[in-house]
Amino acid sequence: MPRFQGHRYAVNSVRACVEAAAELELPVLTLYAFSTENWQRPKKEVSALMNLFFEFLKKELDTMLKNNVRFKLIGNRDGLPDFLQERLNNALDSTSENTGLLLNLALNYGGRDDIVRAVRMLAESVKAGDLLPDNIDESLISTKTYTAGVPDPDLIIRTSGELRLSNFLIWQAAYAEYFFTDVLWPDFTKENLYEALVEYQHRKRRMGRTTVSGTYSKSLGDLRLSVSGKKESSISETSA
Repeated sequence: MPRFQGHRYAVNSVRACVEAAAELELPVLTLYAFSTENWQRPKKEVSALMNLFFEFLKKELDTMLKNNVRFKLIGNRDGLPDFLQERLNNALDSTSENTGLLLNLALNYGGRDDIVRAVRMLAESVKAGDLLPDNIDESLISTKTYTAGVPDPDLIIRTSGELRLSNFLIWQAAYAEYFFTDVLWPDFTKENLYEALVEYQHRKRRMGRTTVSGTYSKSLGDLRLSVSGKKESSISETSA
């Protein structure tokens, strides 16, 4: 089948993950939809993807509203086709007052591009005399990224058996936990998300400290899920 059929079918995976994240009351879910490097794909595929995003923004708006999801775009919006802009505005405006899950859609996004953009903004401030180079620190750089004000990801899930980050949230992922699965993204279900979260719950995060001082994730109350026949386990509060 054409590659595009996989992209179209993957919309079901997007819907499932958004619904599951909202149900579990996760604070943030970021989905990598289209990278800055994806423009190098065949023009026919790129065009089809842009049209798919156009459809997605209309069809899935009700899902976001129903689940109290706040939609946010991360990436270079100016590089996207004009016909997407109105739909983006509508989705952003319609969900801006929602208080539940923050859904970040990484569209025309690249981790290195994110860092370059932040550095340029800081360089302009130094050039204007509003900032001293010695005052630039990690916190300040973070405020200039696309994810400014959003916690760094706790868990990054990589599907399809790939074992690389592919330029995703390079700056923000410094201490994220990784979960790799052979499941292809179009086949990814709520149960696969639950499995990743249960696995994450048992990770000990040291953040540069010793094993003794490291901490496990906090539990989300009494919420329990049975995943793929495994013993029931609580799900940790996580941003994925």
